[in-house]
Amino acid sequence: MKAHVYVTPKRTVLDPQGQTIARALNGMGHPEIVGVRQGKFFEIEIAPGSEREAVLANLDKIAAEVLSNPVIEEYRIEVLD
Repeated sequence: MKAHVYVTPKRTVLDPQGQTIARALNGMGHPEIVGVRQGKFFEIEIAPGSEREAVLANLDKIAAEVLSNPVIEEYRIEVLD
């Protein structure tokens, strides 16, 4: 089993890195790009036989306490079978 954890700045938080990327893309001839939000992606491998509900609970705790800064970031977890 694998899990994907996506961490991005909250919508209410400015994303200067995303803004820089958007400007660079515009400068490279991509005027259709009007916004970019930059974030982090984690692919986590889970031990075989792990209980899905326990895995989700543990991943939620890990994402909140280790992988993200809950003051300025939000996260989303996907568990793949």
